[in-house]
Amino acid sequence: MSSASKKVMLRLMAEEFNEEKRDEFESLGDGGQYTDNQRSYAFELIDQSGVRATTRILRVPRRTLQRWCKLYGVFVKRCPSWVYGWAERRRKKREFWRRKGYF
Repeated sequence: MSSASKKVMLRLMAEEFNEEKRDEFESLGDGGQYTDNQRSYAFELIDQSGVRATTRILRVPRRTLQRWCKLYGVFVKRCPSWVYGWAERRRKKREFWRRKGYF
């Protein structure tokens, strides 16, 4: 399997995952305004993935999600927890290569 076909496959799998989440979100509503069940589902996704990713998954405007978070007092971390470990590893690699004279 070539690199390009792997990327296409991963993109299709991600889109399918997002579509399932979106369908579940829409099934919680009644077709009108957003319900409390939809909001709580969105808050769960925000907690897992962040506001921007939830916006892409559910196709709900980012401003709406931010407004809900502010209104209901939901604290949103600046970045997901995995970013801190990634940044630390990146910093160590840069320091290693800087000592070798590359940066």
